[in-house]
Amino acid sequence: MQRLDPRTGIRWQDQDSKDCILEPLSLPESPGGPTASEGPPSVPCMFCEERLPLAEQDKLLKHMIIEHKIVIADVKLVADFQRYILYWRKRFTEQPITDFCSVIRINSTAPFEILDQQQRERNDTSFHGVCMFCSEEFHGNRSVLLNHMAREHAFNIGLPDNIVNCSEFLCTLQKKLDNLQCLYCEKTFRDKNTLKDHMRKKQHRRINPKNRDYDRFYVINYLELGKSWEEVQMEDDRELLDLPEDDWSDWQEYPVCAVCLFCEKQEETIDKLYVHMKDTHEFDLLRIKSELGLNFYQQVKLVNFIRRQVHQCRCYGCHEKFKSKTDLRAHMEEAKHTSLLPDRKTWDQLEYYFPTYENDTLLCTLSDSESDLTDQQHNENVPVISEDTSKLCALKRSSVLNQLLLQECLEK
Repeated sequence: MQRLDPRTGIRWQDQDSKDCILEPLSLPESPGGPTASEGPPSVPCMFCEERLPLAEQDKLLKHMIIEHKIVIADVKLVADFQRYILYWRKRFTEQPITDFCSVIRINSTAPFEILDQQQRERNDTSFHGVCMFCSEEFHGNRSVLLNHMAREHAFNIGLPDNIVNCSEFLCTLQKKLDNLQCLYCEKTFRDKNTLKDHMRKKQHRRINPKNRDYDRFYVINYLELGKSWEEVQMEDDRELLDLPEDDWSDWQEYPVCAVCLFCEKQEETIDKLYVHMKDTHEFDLLRIKSELGLNFYQQVKLVNFIRRQVHQCRCYGCHEKFKSKTDLRAHMEEAKHTSLLPDRKTWDQLEYYFPTYENDTLLCTLSDSESDLTDQQHNENVPVISEDTSKLCALKRSSVLNQLLLQECLEK
């Protein structure tokens, strides 16, 4: 089995196939360890027991809009959709949804028909359109053409997902250009070249925001009855301007949960996690840090070492391997091996500078001991290794450049 070195990206052979880590790991892992079987990933609704496969994200968003009247803005900016939904599902059970979300009065005449139309256009792969500026044809999704005009011609009418009835919108704009009319100032010119020069020099390659004919092509105009997108935006700005000054006195920070070294237990504060590991697993990280005099980097290596051993279902006290994390945990607790650290040379290695899990919050909470801080302040115990120049000198003497220079001297 091959293994990937996180420092170099080079795969190397491993005698035990269960020891290999070929992709970034994230906490928490599934109970039962790496051998546990899992089905295709699914995502639950934030408010009910409806679950859909992760690949059917759009169906879940549609379900939440129709059944629960909630919209996730800029969903494409969410890096991990599954974790995002799970996080807010938990938060909404702790506090009212109005503490986090804005309440919008929607136009009840046709919002869902518009949303259905927008969804169909988002998923449509049979779109065909021609660029209004270079006449290049595009097939597939509407976003291909819109992104081309924004990137190549600096003509941006908005994000594709914010537009509805896109084909009709493009036809409306094309008719204006065919009638030699500027899209922004809406003046009419004598020929096409004059119009193109005008729009380029005046930077009029954009639509007129005051033209109400365009409102029907933007989803935001269906949010409130009788109000345009500008009025909605102005209301949002006035809410901010009405505040006399920024008041951060009620600011509450919600830290990412830290996960236990030996089980799936998560705590919101590091102190609670230390107490859990001490009471449940008889592992006192603070005591070990104090007795061994570990600085920050040594603590990092120790934590990453333990994470690696537990991930591989190996007891670091007796080196015995198990089929699952559950079996490993039962063994270590029964044999009291959680507090039985191996020789320092085993875990104090350079390879454990690199996290076993890329989202390990525990690593962010570690701190230096007082003695280490004193050493750093006095610049003590910091070895300085000089560069070995012997190989460099030998290489210089045998370089091709030196041989060529010698040859030129002999020829002279």
